[in-house]
Amino acid sequence: MLTPTQRTWKAFKRNKFAVAGLLFIIFSVVVAVLGYLIMPDATPLANNQTIQLSIKKPGTKFMMLRLKKTERIDTVNLFTKMLYGQPDFYREIPITGYKLTGNTISVDEYIGDEDKPEKKSYTLPADVIAQSPSAYITYRTFLLGSDVYGRDMLSRLILGARISLSVGLMAVIISLLIGVTLGAIAGYFGGWIDASLSWLMNILWALPSLLLVIAISFALGKGLWQIFIAVGISMWVEVARLVRGQVLSIKQTEYIEAARSLGYNNLRIIRRHILPNIAGPILVMASSNFAAAILLEAGLSFLGFGAQPPMPTWGSMIKEHYGYIIMDSAYLSITPGLAIMLIVYAFNLVTVGLRDAFDIKSASTRI
Repeated sequence: MLTPTQRTWKAFKRNKFAVAGLLFIIFSVVVAVLGYLIMPDATPLANNQTIQLSIKKPGTKFMMLRLKKTERIDTVNLFTKMLYGQPDFYREIPITGYKLTGNTISVDEYIGDEDKPEKKSYTLPADVIAQSPSAYITYRTFLLGSDVYGRDMLSRLILGARISLSVGLMAVIISLLIGVTLGAIAGYFGGWIDASLSWLMNILWALPSLLLVIAISFALGKGLWQIFIAVGISMWVEVARLVRGQVLSIKQTEYIEAARSLGYNNLRIIRRHILPNIAGPILVMASSNFAAAILLEAGLSFLGFGAQPPMPTWGSMIKEHYGYIIMDSAYLSITPGLAIMLIVYAFNLVTVGLRDAFDIKSASTRI
């Protein structure tokens, strides 16, 4: 005999598209968590700028001269690097050729495709000269090209996934905490409590989500944590309306009446007998809100109200490069736009799969 959880999972697995969406989400989460450990540019916020290499095509490879920085830079541990990155020990200069004479290296410094290389000379430390050329000459490959500031697009795309997924997660947690609590109270107790909370829900329901988030952002200020709160507060109404409708349909059932007759208090009845039986619709709504939160964050970043530069977000990457769509560098804005589309589509597939697995009618999620 299969448990309800096993039956739900078995029904979910029958939807191949939903499974594919779930696998893509898991892959995105793993990439986002590893972050700096797998990024080509592991500097904090992937903000290693080389202006000479701005707007380079995907797959472009450059020879770089590595010169050790004069300021002291400490090596961070693995966990700190995974979270915040490792400041670069070297200053990298793009070159087209070099010649080593003693402890002096003469290079042809790259300036631009249409300009002749500039000849310069640098003095290398004795310990560097004793090593192989790989100690001072390296190669950088921009797998997805470089942006207008010469930063690696792949690195910023990976870090942008971390921002988008974290905003979605925090927004869903905040919206569930507020929405489930107020929805359950309104549906269970009814009367003037239900009327008051329903009035508040209807007022907020009538406001466009993006405008509401912008208004909350104005009040809280610009920043990542402010976006977490703003997006979460703007999304609780949908959850509350759903929970209220589900509680209204369940609170008059026989097993709830039996719980009341046994003397259980209202909190125990809601927490132990009602909420577990409406977990399916709540989970479907949470998955849907996750996708909506990512879209809201991208819209806010595009408008300049999201995480502030140089922190990379997919929305801000589109904002910085949307003017290149009509040029031969449309990939600069298409790449983050495609990332947004894929992750939102994956969550929508999972939402449909969960809805079918829990056997929830589409109309029930809009109560």
